[in-house]
Amino acid sequence: MALEAVIRARLETTLAPSHLEVRNESAKHAGHAGDDGSGESHWHVVLSSAAFEGASRIARHRMVHAALGDVMERIHALSMDLSVPKA
Repeated sequence: MALEAVIRARLETTLAPSHLEVRNESAKHAGHAGDDGSGESHWHVVLSSAAFEGASRIARHRMVHAALGDVMERIHALSMDLSVPKA
């Protein structure tokens, strides 16, 4: 299974997002440190979830890292835009 599908599945299962975008940005970093040649080293996630209600920015990041678990070992860089859905 492609890494994007694994990331998406874990985040959907754990955080039940109302909005989720998973973007592979590895091509932007080709030849840079951390580029392992897999084409799946650099990611950007945009996620809105009610699970983030009341959580600090750092707590939200920790929640994403926890949801991804061992997948984080395969990711060199993960940038995130995390929010609570607007009512």
